[in-house]
Amino acid sequence: MSEQNAAERFAKAIRELGEHRYQLRLYVVGATAASQRAIANLRQICETELGGRYELEVIDIYQQPSLAEGEQIIAAPTLIKQLPPPVRQLVGDMSDRERVLLGLDVRPTDS
Repeated sequence: MSEQNAAERFAKAIRELGEHRYQLRLYVVGATAASQRAIANLRQICETELGGRYELEVIDIYQQPSLAEGEQIIAAPTLIKQLPPPVRQLVGDMSDRERVLLGLDVRPTDS
């Protein structure tokens, strides 16, 4: 294998790492203050750190209880990172930015 081929493969692998799409589900309970904070905090973090590389589905446990049962949600707000692996679960209003980034396995951009 030539050095050029190895360099091209390495560059492609780096590009693919940066292209991961995050699939996130945020379980909330109605339009409570904690739910609204969690949604706003998470959206701000995702826009800042993931740009357009994420899908966020907000699920109200009152309106769709079967989805919460299927994921075994016992507290809300709860965030589940489904993709990329590994699956992770975070509970709270998502105000602890560093904890959320750690849970998403995202390195913060330099501010």
